[in-house]
Order: sequence, then structure tokens, then C-alpha cells
Amino acid sequence: MILINNLLAIFRRELTSYLTSPLAYGITTVFWLISGFFFVSILLGPEGIIQQVSQREQMGVPVPPTDVAYQFIKFYFEFLGGIVLFILPVLSMALYTEERKRGTLELIATSPITNWVVAVGKLLAVLTFFITMIIPILGYEIFIFNAATPPVPPAVPLLAHAALILLAASVLALGMFISSLTESTIFAAILTFAVVLFLWITDLIANQVPGVFGNALEHISLISNYETLVQGLLDTNSLIVFASYILLGIFLTAQSVAVIRGDNS
Repeated sequence: MILINNLLAIFRRELTSYLTSPLAYGITTVFWLISGFFFVSILLGPEGIIQQVSQREQMGVPVPPTDVAYQFIKFYFEFLGGIVLFILPVLSMALYTEERKRGTLELIATSPITNWVVAVGKLLAVLTFFITMIIPILGYEIFIFNAATPPVPPAVPLLAHAALILLAASVLALGMFISSLTESTIFAAILTFAVVLFLWITDLIANQVPGVFGNALEHISLISNYETLVQGLLDTNSLIVFASYILLGIFLTAQSVAVIRGDNS
């Protein structure tokens, strides 16, 4: 019970800091504007899905049945996966850097609350804030799915949302660890983006590397595992990869803070 209370205390403290941060609201506004613009472009733009189907029909080109809703989910969530790579490092950069600046990281390191509880509480708080950012996307999707023929199986959009949340949790966990290493929020954001970008394109690198090493790179790729889930394929390996990144980020963060505890002992 004490463990849960400590976790909730950390969670509330961190979530409140995001809900009262002008930077967080600025990031949210930019995200909504960009995601809304691409929603319209992918669906209704000159090169959008509906426009392409309409042009083929006008030209007399035989058009096979097109699942517009499924195509929308695939393209839109692939875009969202790319845009959050720029947003998430900014959200995670201050998780521990601000503690260092205020001189409270040493207090956290030497407090009775375990480093794991602090790390999990911080991660849950920033992930919760991210989830509130993507809630308006549900409004976009309801508009599409109500007009979809054939009807969209609920499992498809639910799995796409789960994939986006798992991707976010993985990136935020790694960003949290990096933020525990420095006092510079800018450096933490840049380094997190660099690490995540590498993990994002490892499947492209894997295509150029034969053998076991190439297969390993493809297996740890964020983009390939994310796209697998977005396409509606519930792949256990992808779930394990995301869970591994999340646990790795939490573990490394706890160990990083434990070093401070050891220095102060």
C-alpha cells in the first residue's frame, strides 16, 4: 500500500507539472494542428485516398473495392509515428534534468522511495499526458468509421492506438534515462532524438547488412514493429520488443539515479 501511495504521489506531481507547463501546451497545440492538417490531406487532399479513387472512376479505370478506413488508419498512423519522434524527446527531456537543476535529484536518490517507483511514476505521468494529446484523434476517426463501407472492425483502430501508445512509452522511457544523465534539457532532447532515430531506421540499415546481424537490427527496429501493429497484425514479437524498450529505459534510469545514491553514501 505504501508503494502504491508513493507511486501515485510521484505520478500526480509529475502530471501536474505537465498540465501547468506552457511548453507542454505549446507542443500539444502544434501536434493538433499538424495532425489535423495531415488528416485532411491524407483523406481529402489532391493526393488523398478518396481523390485517387474518384479520379480512377472518372477516367473509367476499373477500381477494385477500396477499404478507405483501413487505408486511412495505415497511412495516418504511420505519419503519426513519424511526427511523435520529434515531440516525445521534448516531452521527456525535463523528467530528470529539472531535478538536477533544482538540486532535488540527490534528495530523490537518497529518499526512502525506491528509484524504480520514481521512474515508473514519472513515466506514467508523461505517458498519460501524451494519451490526452491523442484523444482528439478519436474524433477524426469516428467521423471516418461512421461513413466506412464495409464497417471497420474495432480491433483494427484499437490496435493502431495501442501501437502508438507503446511506441510513445518506449521513446519516453529511453528519453527519461537520457534526461537522468545531464542537466541540459536541450542536450537531453537532441540525444534522445538521435537514439530514437537510429532505432527508427535500423530496418533500413538491416536491408544493407546480411546475416544474423542484419536480422537482429531489423528485429529491434521501432518502425518495423510499429507498422506491423498498425497494419492490424497482433504480433507477439513486436509487443515483446516494445516491452523490452520500456523496461530497459526504466531499469537504466533507476541505475543512473542509484549511482548518485552511491556517491552520497
